[in-house]
Amino acid sequence: MNTNEVMQQLESLGSEQTKKTLCKHGANEPIFGVKIGDMKKFLVKKIKDPDVSRELFATGNYDAQYLAGLTIDPKEVTKEELLNWAEIANCSAINEAIVASLAAETPYATELAKTWMASSEERMVDTGWSCYANYLSLAPNEEINEAEVFTLLENIEKNIHDAKNSVKYTMNQFVICTGTYYPPLLEKAISVAKKIGQVHVDMGDTSCKVPLATDYIEKVIEKDRVGKKRKRAIC
Repeated sequence: MNTNEVMQQLESLGSEQTKKTLCKHGANEPIFGVKIGDMKKFLVKKIKDPDVSRELFATGNYDAQYLAGLTIDPKEVTKEELLNWAEIANCSAINEAIVASLAAETPYATELAKTWMASSEERMVDTGWSCYANYLSLAPNEEINEAEVFTLLENIEKNIHDAKNSVKYTMNQFVICTGTYYPPLLEKAISVAKKIGQVHVDMGDTSCKVPLATDYIEKVIEKDRVGKKRKRAIC
């Protein structure tokens, strides 16, 4: 399928109800309101050309950008493209679910994460923490810089409650991901989770809640799943 054909099918799959729900969670126009399950069922396998994925992301359409992330091979994406995608993403949800997750699957995951974390823009910082958290869920333990992750946990312990709104959420996720996927710092993650307690984030007009890191990590321990890595960050 070429880009125009994909856009036409996305539009046909959209619904006002799904669009309304996605917009409540921060999506912006242009948007058709397509369920992710429908993208996977009807479109993902039909997109074979990475340039089509690139063109889809360049449209700025929420659904097209999400589909772009589902269809492009991380091996095909350059560092420069990901930096650009972070800037032109439709909304923070695309930054987190697509850009950060895709970046986490590349060889420059931590480099990009730290670049974004150093930004003064909330959405970029959010992308950075999300990228690094996803990286922890994928990377072999021996490739992870333990001292760096320890320092980041210390940063969270000191600064999370004063961080910008969406950054508080992804910092909390970083603590959870450390405790869930990186056994060498499990005890440190538990300690930080206890000290930060409940993190308060304005989730807008939604029923979403910020998970309590202590409870989440405890459940992972009970299920004996600490250190069990994911195959993909993007889903």
